[in-house]
Amino acid sequence: MAKAKTIDARHYDVILAPVITEKSTLLSENDAVVFKVANDATKPAIKAAVEALFDVKVLSVNTLITKGKTKRWKGKPYTRSDVKKAIVRLAEGQSIDITEGVR
Repeated sequence: MAKAKTIDARHYDVILAPVITEKSTLLSENDAVVFKVANDATKPAIKAAVEALFDVKVLSVNTLITKGKTKRWKGKPYTRSDVKKAIVRLAEGQSIDITEGVR
């Protein structure tokens, strides 16, 4: 028998939010979804979280870290936080509708 995937509370800490941009929308046509993830999340943890939360089969996970920009506000400099993103490639025919949220 296949092992049933259980949703653990840690899965909600790994996946923070979907990234909705023009480039990520173009990736969704090729069975890929982009998520903002925790900075300490690993690729196996991201894969397990997406498979458990959205009930899909994940083929691969690619991660990237966007370094925070230095900005100025009222003349004083500050630095935006670093953001880690994960590009999750799904199996053929699988899809995630990010507008409906987590079930």
